[in-house]
Amino acid sequence: MRSTTIGLVAISLCFCLNILGLMKMLPLYLTSPLLFASIFFTLYRMNHRKTFKGFKA
Repeated sequence: MRSTTIGLVAISLCFCLNILGLMKMLPLYLTSPLLFASIFFTLYRMNHRKTFKGFKA
């Protein structure tokens, strides 16, 4: 739950930075990968569950 909250905060922060990049106040080639990485991290943490991996022999 905590990593999801951290991810959502990171997405909103990187989105604001990306808006600044679109206004040409920051380099867009720097802000776009940050936004992608934060979205990827959040979705990975939301979909990564403890799954059954089988019985150990």
